[in-house]
Amino acid sequence: QVQLVESGGGLVQPGGSLRLSCAASGKIFRINAMGWYRQAPGMQRELVAGITNDGRTNYADSVKGRFTISRDNAKNTVSLQMNSLKPEDTADYVCAARNSGSLRYSHWGRGTQVTVSS
Repeated sequence: QVQLVESGGGLVQPGGSLRLSCAASGKIFRINAMGWYRQAPGMQRELVAGITNDGRTNYADSVKGRFTISRDNAKNTVSLQMNSLKPEDTADYVCAARNSGSLRYSHWGRGTQVTVSS
C-alpha cells in the first residue's frame, strides 16, 4: 500500500498564495506519477496538476500560470504552489498517486481544505 499525507491548507484572501505538500510512504517504488485533485461542494472532482517521475507536468486550464507542481523524489514528496488564488479555487485538495503501468490514480490522501475568501 501507499500512504499519502497532505499538509498546508487553510484560509487565504483572494490574490494570496498557499503551498500544499504531500508526503508519500509505503510501497512508493510502485509510483510513477503523483498529482493533486480538488473537489468543491456540489462539483465533480477534477485533476488540478500532475507530475511524473521524470518531471513531466500537466495542469488544468483553470490553474495554468498560477499553480506549480513540483516533486522531490529523494524525499518522496510532491508540492503544489498556488498563487493568485481565486474564490473559485476553494475546495478540498487531495493528493493522489498512480502506479507504474496504470492510467488511473489509485492511491489517495485524506485531503486538505483550501478556502479563498475575504
